[in-house]
Amino acid sequence: MKQEIINLYDEYTHKPLSRQEFLGRLSKLTGGMTAALAVLPSLEGNYAQAQTTAEDLVTEYITYPAVSGTMRAYVAYPAAGHAKAKKSYPAVVVIHENRGLNAHIEDVARRAAQAGFLAIAPNAISVLPDKPANEDEARALFPKLDPQESITNFAKAFDYLSTRKDTTGAFGCVGFCWGGAMANNLAVQVPTLKAAVAFYGRQPVTSEVPKIQAAVQLHYGGLDERVNEGAKAYVDALKAHGKTFEMYMYEGVNHAFHNDTSAARYDEKAATLAWRRTIDFFEKYVI
Repeated sequence: MKQEIINLYDEYTHKPLSRQEFLGRLSKLTGGMTAALAVLPSLEGNYAQAQTTAEDLVTEYITYPAVSGTMRAYVAYPAAGHAKAKKSYPAVVVIHENRGLNAHIEDVARRAAQAGFLAIAPNAISVLPDKPANEDEARALFPKLDPQESITNFAKAFDYLSTRKDTTGAFGCVGFCWGGAMANNLAVQVPTLKAAVAFYGRQPVTSEVPKIQAAVQLHYGGLDERVNEGAKAYVDALKAHGKTFEMYMYEGVNHAFHNDTSAARYDEKAATLAWRRTIDFFEKYVI
């Protein structure tokens, strides 16, 4: 698929670009509306791909108090009989993209649970009264969120985890896109966080880097110019302040390369390697 099409979809999902305008510009790139509609399914999420087994996991939906209202979250952890079943687990907060909690992120939470963690995936927009019917509506709700309140609402997930008897008190987080930026912000705002992993997420301002106590792991797609603009300054600040971090650049892959429900942007080789690195990082630091 032409890189111009990938870039247009990235613009559509991250800027206030209407679906009508997006489809109009897509039709020009593809040669007509029929062709545009034909390529659209490979760009948008196909959640039938989100199929990591839950048969040997315990999964549930929970709520916990937010700054205002209630956060809803999906939880997954090994069931009795699972090879990694224990009485208590280190916990990982899994943070969604700018669409809210969906089947793909729930699937990622199950992957973390299969690796032996208790995973919790909160839904940022659950504090709002709106109930979106589709991803376009969900994405449109994000400007209604107060950025600092959202950070606090995700930080409160660790408060919730501390009340559970099946967690060890060692916590990490992993986020994707909007969630990658949130993971970086949690590294700044939560001093007890052991590890923060950010997939193609915006970086915090460099003056905030000295506050980071967590080990940080960063994953970037080489073609993701929009997010990559801030990567060097962030890495330089992490180095300058002696922070524990790893940074990986996956050349030739796009933003959202880990999302296997988006065929046009998913890169299996990079995604598999990045996830293995993520789990290894958690096994090293979230103990």
